[in-house]
Amino acid sequence: MRRKTTSKPRFPFPPFLPVSQTTPFRFRQQPRGLKPGGPRRNLIPFRRWPALDYLGTDMPLSLGRMGSLEVRLARNAAEIREAQALRYRVFYEEKNAIPNLAAQMNRRDEDAYDQYCNHILVIDHAVNKRRMSTGFKKKPMVVGTYRLLHQDTADRHCGFYSATEYDISALLNGRPEGYRFLELGRTCVLKEYRTKRTIEVLWQGVWNFVRMRGADAFMGCASLDGADPSQLALELSFLYHTCLAPPEWRAEPIARRRQDMNLMPAAEINARQALRLLPPLLKSYVRMGVMIGDGAVVDHQFGTTDVFAVVPIKNINPRYFDRFGAPDEQPF
Repeated sequence: MRRKTTSKPRFPFPPFLPVSQTTPFRFRQQPRGLKPGGPRRNLIPFRRWPALDYLGTDMPLSLGRMGSLEVRLARNAAEIREAQALRYRVFYEEKNAIPNLAAQMNRRDEDAYDQYCNHILVIDHAVNKRRMSTGFKKKPMVVGTYRLLHQDTADRHCGFYSATEYDISALLNGRPEGYRFLELGRTCVLKEYRTKRTIEVLWQGVWNFVRMRGADAFMGCASLDGADPSQLALELSFLYHTCLAPPEWRAEPIARRRQDMNLMPAAEINARQALRLLPPLLKSYVRMGVMIGDGAVVDHQFGTTDVFAVVPIKNINPRYFDRFGAPDEQPF
């Protein structure tokens, strides 16, 4: 007769304890814009998204429209993810950026600053295709995005992204009390939409945001494609000789990251050719009266050469006010 044996329990505790004797499992709160029970791919680590809290004020979400293109603020975490997916498509798939493992898995370009920034979206209402589990759902397509970080938010939470490449402490501390900067970054537009019209829609959104939130100057890192400054000698030298900021507005790269911009004598620079080679966004900065920091920085992850740009709003060419309105006017 076989001897009856008892096996050890698979768990170190009885499997049927009363609920009161067990430690309750606590679900992590989801950020705004996520629905409980949604697809697993939508679950992201919990973030407060402080920038979305500001949307609870009287600020309207829509910032302008030209034809089928509308520019507005991202209103929830799902729309911020759409902006991040667009950035991944442009920076990593089309250009030379090198994604880390998280970016490869999520197919989104995201960093720690995203939760503190306001994200401007350009949406084409003429393109309505998005496949859902229940069939086709009519939804406009995001074709462009801009990331904005206001100084009030940067001072409270995370600082400016530009400070990871440039020493901007003298620039910030040298301004009068109450002077506020708005950092612009992570700009991208789908290739087929890179036209003057789309750039104008983006600027309409930025300008209306400034008039509602308030700012005295734009700043940020502007990128030129390519990680070899010697191949960008004409563009960098043109910016150095024509747009170099005066000492009180000048930012310099962090130690050991500095790349010289003065690569050609001023007499040898063909200004018309240099302007033609500049990216459209940087070209618009130049026409607005941009001031450039002394020195470039190579961003090896994104395969770009960055320059620091600052534009005091009072220095902007008045012809832009004729198109988008003066700073002291109501936007709507």
